[in-house]
Amino acid sequence: MIRTFAARWLACLALGLLFSLNGAYAQEAPIDPAGPVADLVRQLPDGSYRDRGAVIGELAATGDSALVPLLRTLEAGELFLLTETGAIVTIEPEGDEVVATDVLTGEAIGTFGEDAVEEIRVNNLIRREVRAAVSQLTLMSDSPSVRIAAAREMFNGANADSIPMLDEALAQEDNETVRAVMEEVRAVAVLRSDAGPDETAAAVDTIIERGGRQALGILQASLGSASADVAPAIEAGIARIERNLALWGVGQNIWYGLSLGSVLLLAAIGLAITFGVMGVINMAHGEMVMLGAYTTYVVQEIIRNAAPGLFDYSLAFALPLAFLVTALVGIAIERGVIRFLYGRPLETLLATWGLSLIIQQAVRTIFGASNREVGNPSWMSGAFEVGGLAITNNRLWIIVFSLVVFAVLVFVMKKTALGLHMRAVTQNRRMASSMGIRTPWVDAMTFGLGSGVAGLAGVALSQISNVSPNLGQGYIIDSFMVVVFGGVGNLWGTLVGAFTLGVFNKLLEPHTGAVLAKVLVLVAIILFIQKRPRGLFALKGRAVEA
Repeated sequence: MIRTFAARWLACLALGLLFSLNGAYAQEAPIDPAGPVADLVRQLPDGSYRDRGAVIGELAATGDSALVPLLRTLEAGELFLLTETGAIVTIEPEGDEVVATDVLTGEAIGTFGEDAVEEIRVNNLIRREVRAAVSQLTLMSDSPSVRIAAAREMFNGANADSIPMLDEALAQEDNETVRAVMEEVRAVAVLRSDAGPDETAAAVDTIIERGGRQALGILQASLGSASADVAPAIEAGIARIERNLALWGVGQNIWYGLSLGSVLLLAAIGLAITFGVMGVINMAHGEMVMLGAYTTYVVQEIIRNAAPGLFDYSLAFALPLAFLVTALVGIAIERGVIRFLYGRPLETLLATWGLSLIIQQAVRTIFGASNREVGNPSWMSGAFEVGGLAITNNRLWIIVFSLVVFAVLVFVMKKTALGLHMRAVTQNRRMASSMGIRTPWVDAMTFGLGSGVAGLAGVALSQISNVSPNLGQGYIIDSFMVVVFGGVGNLWGTLVGAFTLGVFNKLLEPHTGAVLAKVLVLVAIILFIQKRPRGLFALKGRAVEA
């Protein structure tokens, strides 16, 4: 309930009551049907396009912000004339008829045949006049959020004709944030006018301070018509903005790398546990990731059909179920196949590869070969900007989730009896067995834990990609690279390895392309393990034995 209210409140701030949900007419306050504003509204269908454009200019001159929704409706082509009475209305279909609503009072007039209403046609001239009028009305709004939204909307389209309107708005503006945006818009308008060199140079400085790709485009467009006195400043500004954008671009790639690293961490951390304790090359690990994603899909389908209102909480149900399903599958694989093949790495590799094919085909049989789309809850949708970085909510939450999973696994390994037994078996299986630790039980629980974590990775991956039977295959090789690079069986090594490889890969991609970047990462890892065969963080005293 709170999230829904907050989302609607933010939407109102951003749009300033300019649109309704379906493009229908929405009005801040009724317009007096007997007043002069209403008389102007009734003239909208009359005369030529130029005459009607003049009427729109008169409406803007009234300063009545309640006209903004009406003008937006006109621009969208959704304003009609009720031919019987001359009323200006919006309509909603109802069978073969329409329900007409008076735009002045906001009240429904009645139901009419479709031929009883006539669309008030618009062309590019009318649209330009409407945009200018809306900008003028919203720049004078009582709401700072509406004024700042209007100014930002004008940024690209400002011209010499906008200067008087902006000067009038600036003269009345007392909010520093809104004023700064208006001054930026005015600077754009000055650049597109016949202003003198001093005023143009000041406008260039203002746009340079703003920065960003919009500012860069405006300066580049102005360079061709700039005078000899101003052109050097514009060129210097373009170079400065390009340098800043390049730095933000590196930061953006690092963010993408951290995002990729969080996915690799989730996919690899379960493999690090099983590979480290049991020495098993599990080629079916990717299928555990895939099963976790399909569990999420099934949970969401059930919620959509049975309780749509709980969709935002679907991941809260999917996470424990995905862990449980994949953990049980993992234990069954270990008890049914792998425990007979300890000490025979080639056979375990072939057996788990065969199991991966069986699981994939079983999923294809049940769900089909086509991709399945898993939805994002509302709190994981959307994006925001930090400086020049664009950050999507789903990627941010996956990074947080991967770190939480990592912290829980560190706690399990360091503070629980299972973790103590797992570390003992990792370091010396025979000694642990001689001390009374049931190594077969530890093997089964370890495989179940690693598979369960892979299922959690599948839940996360379902939020950023489509779910398919081949989902896990795209991550199995990368997961092994992370484990080998970080150090077999070492959780901290897996953390560092995942984020290092993710960032390194994303920094290379803009220069080499995605495929060559992966090849270079693989070559770098091969060269690295020649010097450090045990990875970044080798476990001391670890015995590699059957």
